[in-house]
Amino acid sequence: MNTHKVALVTGANRGIGLETGRQLAALGFTVLLGVRDLAKGEAAAKGLDGRVEAIALDVAAPDAAARAADDVQRRFGRLDVLINNAAIHYDTGSRALQADWTVIREAFETNVFGAWRVAAAFAPLLGAGGHGRLVNVSSEGGSLASMDAGAPAYSTSKATLNALTRVLAAELRGSGVLVNAICPGWVATDMGGPGGRPVAQGAAGIVWAATLPDDGPTGGFFRDGKRLPW
Repeated sequence: MNTHKVALVTGANRGIGLETGRQLAALGFTVLLGVRDLAKGEAAAKGLDGRVEAIALDVAAPDAAARAADDVQRRFGRLDVLINNAAIHYDTGSRALQADWTVIREAFETNVFGAWRVAAAFAPLLGAGGHGRLVNVSSEGGSLASMDAGAPAYSTSKATLNALTRVLAAELRGSGVLVNAICPGWVATDMGGPGGRPVAQGAAGIVWAATLPDDGPTGGFFRDGKRLPW
């Protein structure tokens, strides 16, 4: 049985997910990189120091989360940190009144339903140790307080992920599991494009939520440890 804290990061073979895995491994976690393509994930894991490995987890596949949870249960008996990072379709330039329904459905399938399925599958393992952390990687683009036109699939899916964060936090209150949504900011990744801040800076806010003390916040929306308006 692994005695180190165990963290799972979805969508983790590149970008913010991979950097989050790097930072958690540096803190001593055993890190599982959840990936759709296991070969790419294994190559990414080899590039990180510490206890890092890839695990097959396509969040858009209906049964993948349950299979991955069974694997983690068998091997580790618990999960200390779950980071729902997998996301697609930053559809800037699109407009809601000229909707591409395929893009919108795919965005919700991964950004909302995928995160929901993963959270549901792993919640028992997060609660097993009495100190789990569930982090939903969101975006200020999903803030109702500042939402505007543009990126309709992405922004509405992230707003829904924020709502899910609140519901999960309420359901898990008292279990020792803290649930928060984190905006990493505009980060220079394949999705964010050039010009954003360094990926390490964006990932640091996610790691902050993943390592909160037991009396830390739950059901909140943060960037760099500071609250954002819903």
